[in-house]
Amino acid sequence: MTRLIRRLSRLAILAIAPLALAACGINTIPTKEEKAKAQWAEVQNQYQRRADLIPNLVATVKGYAAQESNVLVAVTQARANALQVRADAGVTTDPAAFQRYAAAQNNLSLALAPLRVLQENYPDLKSNENFMALQSQLEGTENRIAIARRDYNEAVRDFNTTLRTFPQVFWAKTMYSSSKPMQLFEATAAAQSAPSVSFDPAVNAVQPPPGAAPGSAPPEPAPAQ
Repeated sequence: MTRLIRRLSRLAILAIAPLALAACGINTIPTKEEKAKAQWAEVQNQYQRRADLIPNLVATVKGYAAQESNVLVAVTQARANALQVRADAGVTTDPAAFQRYAAAQNNLSLALAPLRVLQENYPDLKSNENFMALQSQLEGTENRIAIARRDYNEAVRDFNTTLRTFPQVFWAKTMYSSSKPMQLFEATAAAQSAPSVSFDPAVNAVQPPPGAAPGSAPPEPAPAQ
């Protein structure tokens, strides 16, 4: 009888232990970490979607605005740079790598700005269905990027807070010591003010606002012929 009671007691402990650990939040950290990583994957997905649209957009513009070749070169180079920067999930816990990734994507956004005003100087381009469709898709992608970054930041804030609050901080210091705080997207200096747009054919460029990182702005296009 005593042996039976002991066995039942052991079984009860084995059954209750997982529930007790779950109640203490042992699974909270990995759950929130995986959610943040999933949101990061969505950020990457939207940036990749933008990168995939750009070659078609550049090819369409070439046929109508050949003299704006240096604008197109700047866009192509910025896209190449953005694709070369490390973007795996490990970036989110490496401040320097995260900043390089964010800077490369921001530089691509700056390089794309002149393309948005070219249609004003080229009526044929403005009426081109392919160009307008691609521009619309690109604008939609920019909105998706903004939403993906917002959702990522929310997930990261939740995860980072979890690492520092009781009782999860106990698990963060013991079982999940390899889990590190993740980086947040922050507004760049260039985002603090709207870019200055000129419709002068001799300039036809989008100048970066004050505070933009050196070398981040695309080169000025050649004067219209």
